Amino acid sequence: MRRRRPAVWNHGQAMKFASRTRQTPDLPGTSGTARVDRRARALLARLAPGDVAVIDLLDLDRATAQALVDSRVVAVLNASSMISGRYPNLGPQVLADAGVLMVDQLGPTLFTSVKDGEKVRVDGETVHAGEGRVLSGRLLGADRVRELTDDARSGLSHQLESFTHNSTEFLRREQDLLLHGQGVPVPRTKIADRPVVVVVPGRDYVEELAAVRRFVAEQRPVLVGVDRGADAIRSARLRPDIVVVSANAGDDELPEPKTLKSARDVILRVDRGANRNAGERFTKLGVTPLLFESTATTEDAALILADAQHASVIVGVGMHATLDEFLDRQRAGLASTYLTRLKVGPRLVDATAVPTLYSGRVRPRHLLAVVVAGAVALAAAIGTTPVGQEWADALTGQLSDLLDQLQGMFQ
Repeated sequence: MRRRRPAVWNHGQAMKFASRTRQTPDLPGTSGTARVDRRARALLARLAPGDVAVIDLLDLDRATAQALVDSRVVAVLNASSMISGRYPNLGPQVLADAGVLMVDQLGPTLFTSVKDGEKVRVDGETVHAGEGRVLSGRLLGADRVRELTDDARSGLSHQLESFTHNSTEFLRREQDLLLHGQGVPVPRTKIADRPVVVVVPGRDYVEELAAVRRFVAEQRPVLVGVDRGADAIRSARLRPDIVVVSANAGDDELPEPKTLKSARDVILRVDRGANRNAGERFTKLGVTPLLFESTATTEDAALILADAQHASVIVGVGMHATLDEFLDRQRAGLASTYLTRLKVGPRLVDATAVPTLYSGRVRPRHLLAVVVAGAVALAAAIGTTPVGQEWADALTGQLSDLLDQLQGMFQ
């Protein structure tokens, strides 16, 4: 009987056989690489398309949610509640609109069960991690998010009371700054009696900056970039005059070094009582910032700066101040934003209103068109009078004689 040659002698067949044995049937759900970090800001810098973000954030806000969508994650796993019911936060709706899978209320064991960099599979409310680890949470679809958001509106009264208290405390700390402008640095850029455009990396800020491009080109305003908003100014082929950044910002939140070096002034907002060496990392880049000591947010510091230097008008790009967005911020800066808006209110204009309110300068061609139209109208009016008819007949006769003379010359 003829013996068969062992399969391992034929390497091509052996490789094919091995690959078939490794194949497994497709499992239900959504799979991806887990990226784990309790600090949402640190996690955003490490995310790649197709990842599964693992966070621990109570009441997901809009800004973080939009950053997750921009990172193109396929799912978000939250140890806490996406919507706790305290107020109608906007983050879950952003994820739902983008089609991102959400499972929350997974508990503190989420961070011990899911390891950073390992493959996880999300099937409904169940999360499958390596070595048979299984967790269960609450699946949030679009309908469920809408329902929970509507129910959360009943918690607004408590949030408004807390908001009032925080505003009083902020005013007590910053009354000299808000009322008298004490402590505001004086930049080299001249702001007095000039329009100022403040670009904040908020919702739709790139589109809003493009919408005011005509205003920028014709009015030549002072361009102020806040954090990554300064990069948006450079991306629009413009140069930021002033860049305002926070000493507490992470590297992923700061503008690029080229942007910082291109600005005429760099303002560094530091907390009151902070170390005076907070600007060392900027000095290493060849940038010497002006210190702005305040507990206000970075974008509010930019507004206070423009107002203290007597800007003629302040156009806010990426800034929105609806009640829901105020409450969605979940930070001490809530009072800062509210009181700053009251301070700069007479000068502040939202960028979305500029295309409606601003029609542009009057150009020479516009004046010429008006003159020509007026001359035609005047000629038509005179032509209807007896004197005008006599002038028309005389002009016609002169033109006829001129044509006869020209014709005779050529003949």
